[in-house]
Amino acid sequence: MSYDYDLFVIGAGSGGVRAARMSASLGAKVAIAEERYLGGTCVNVGCIPKKLFVYGSHFSEEFDESTAYGWDIGAASFDWQTLLANKNREISRLNDIYRNLLQSPGVEIFEAHAELADKHHVRIGSNVYSADKILIATGSWPAVPEFPGNEHVTTSNDAFFFEQLPERVIVVGGGYIAVEFAGIYAGLGVDTVLLYRGPLFLRGFDDSVREFVRDQLREKGVNVCFDASVTKVERVGSAKIATTSDGLVYEAEEILYATGRTPLTASCGLAKAGVKLGSNSEIVVNSHYQTNVPNIYAIGDVIDRAQLTPVAIAEGMCIAYNLFAGESRCVSYADVPTAVFCQPNIGTVGPTEAEANQLYGNLHVYESSFRPLKHTLSHNQERSYMKLLVDGDSDRVVAVHMVGGDAGEIVQGLAVAIKAGATKADFDSTIGIHPTAAEEFVTMRDRAR
Repeated sequence: MSYDYDLFVIGAGSGGVRAARMSASLGAKVAIAEERYLGGTCVNVGCIPKKLFVYGSHFSEEFDESTAYGWDIGAASFDWQTLLANKNREISRLNDIYRNLLQSPGVEIFEAHAELADKHHVRIGSNVYSADKILIATGSWPAVPEFPGNEHVTTSNDAFFFEQLPERVIVVGGGYIAVEFAGIYAGLGVDTVLLYRGPLFLRGFDDSVREFVRDQLREKGVNVCFDASVTKVERVGSAKIATTSDGLVYEAEEILYATGRTPLTASCGLAKAGVKLGSNSEIVVNSHYQTNVPNIYAIGDVIDRAQLTPVAIAEGMCIAYNLFAGESRCVSYADVPTAVFCQPNIGTVGPTEAEANQLYGNLHVYESSFRPLKHTLSHNQERSYMKLLVDGDSDRVVAVHMVGGDAGEIVQGLAVAIKAGATKADFDSTIGIHPTAAEEFVTMRDRAR
């Protein structure tokens, strides 16, 4: 049978774009459809603008500390509209880059909503296109629970476009998005409250890291409240009022809900093609990203494995080379490094200490906490924390966890060592770069436990 396309991709985020352009470069006839913005969540309402906001919010500390180094910069002021306009300009530039990345190898772009008509056909408006293979890469969407007044709250999608910077903000949630935005707002001078329903945020991260970040956020002025479930939100004039289960009331101009993301599968027409979903609305796939319908594949946040941009890109590479180069690639989800751009940053690779204790019968733990050299001349009390987990039987370093300046940059390099199977002896025999924070990872000699 002859098809309009060898591959039709629904969703032009990082994973979908990589799969489309690499497939086209391998000789396939490819189309891609995107109804919102090229580059997906990461480029438009995720990683990139968030990191730009983190940079912007950190200057307040830099200005403050500069006086200890002899600088007199006078009274500093912040203009939200300037940051917003410059961010928008950069995102527009990246959108154009993504368009060029697709057009260069000959991918046909449909900037419109697309859904499955059946297992070999995609509907866009009144037009239907046939494809031998179809890839779903529609990503995920912020989830807001049902409660009285939830129409008054915003999500991370909205937070990048506030017309005015609020004087007070309430961030609800305990994942990395909530913690990052709490740091952003506090750094920009906003009176910030972080509410989380559990006893400690950042579930899934190492407990020592979670506790350390909690203390650092409080040191930086964030009002961190645990075991605080919002029961209702009311709007009174320009203010939004959140009431918690213990009867406490918090008032702000904006209430940002960062309570998780759900795979975006509801409007893809999956039922028409018989594609199976899991309990969290994710698309169920095998190790090669194939659904229960053999010619339909899915990658990225929509399969709910690891909601990380580089993971989606790696999955997209697998799709292209498996379908059009005769390979049999799959992504290993072990030892995937990640960072949280709270302030200070988190960088981590490998299991948590609790997980490692279940995996290794003779776990050696090395850890260190210190005040970075940069802060010793100023009154900044920010500290750094580092942890190495070592399998005592093989001496292999199985995990690295860090909280501190540029943690993501430092842990990225150490992730290579973890993947390569480096031992504690390898770390110990490596000469450190002095004076740096990173040298601490090769100078920790005494076990903590």
